[in-house]
Amino acid sequence: MKTLYVGNLPWSTTSEELSAAFGPFVEVKSCRIITDRDTGRSRGFGFVEVAEADVQRAIEAVNGIMLGGRQIVVNEARPRQPRS
Repeated sequence: MKTLYVGNLPWSTTSEELSAAFGPFVEVKSCRIITDRDTGRSRGFGFVEVAEADVQRAIEAVNGIMLGGRQIVVNEARPRQPRS
């Protein structure tokens, strides 16, 4: 299983819409939109989990497409860095 970072999402994007953007190209294992802890509002990015074999196909198929009027960015997620 690999996690993909999806950025430049419209604030109104739901997890279902994000999953639907990837659905025609790869099997989506899970998907989540990251929200602000205090307001609950989307932070404009999310993560999609796909099978390791599907990573390149997912990036090539979805990176740069228009979603809700914005061109989204898709790449392999990097591990979270500890805060100093």
